[in-house]
Amino acid sequence: MDGSDDNEVEIRSPHTIEEMTAVSEVLRQIWGSTKVIVSVELMRAVEHAGGYVAAAFVADNMVGASFGFLARHEGRPALHSHITGILPGAQHAGVGRAMKGHQRDWAAANGIEWVTWTFDPIVRRNAWFNIEVLGARPTDYLPDFYGSMADAVNADDESDRVLCAWPVDPSVEPETPAGPTERIEVATPEDIVVLRRTDPAAAEEWRRRVRRELGDALAAGAVVTGFTREGSYILERPI
Repeated sequence: MDGSDDNEVEIRSPHTIEEMTAVSEVLRQIWGSTKVIVSVELMRAVEHAGGYVAAAFVADNMVGASFGFLARHEGRPALHSHITGILPGAQHAGVGRAMKGHQRDWAAANGIEWVTWTFDPIVRRNAWFNIEVLGARPTDYLPDFYGSMADAVNADDESDRVLCAWPVDPSVEPETPAGPTERIEVATPEDIVVLRRTDPAAAEEWRRRVRRELGDALAAGAVVTGFTREGSYILERPI
């Protein structure tokens, strides 16, 4: 990118200790944590071993960062994006799409077939972005995957996650169940981050409900085919 547009998103791969220190600090700010989210030492080791570290810039200001490592998905090479975040003021400027596009391009250049990541299934905006904007598909429900997390975003909630898989080749079509299916929908709260602060009991109730409905459906062979603007997962379940 030539930097001619002040609002243009540029993705850079940090290589120096100073650059990785800046990435670590941005991740800490995004999650509102008093603790380091990803240490410089770990980033340095993973990057040197062939893993993925990147930062997003707008007008030469770092507004997001991503850290991932080599993995396998369905027995094939994958880039697992362990953590990707954007500062609140830049969340609607196309930064997220640019970062995921950079991951896909990086994976393609390295002979990798899938990009995978986890996300909280009751964070509606992330589900919409992952499923409807990117076209990725949740494949597995992972209850309390990371244990208790004390940062400002997760607020000590149980860390349920779904594993999301995104083919590097955009022509790869998502799998659908064989035979007859029934359509089911699983609702999500409007804004779980706010609800955790204002009504923890209601937040916990949503967690249990989505864990039961979405988790059980995926375990039974259902496939997520979409996410509605009203905030519900659409699944096709074999019958």
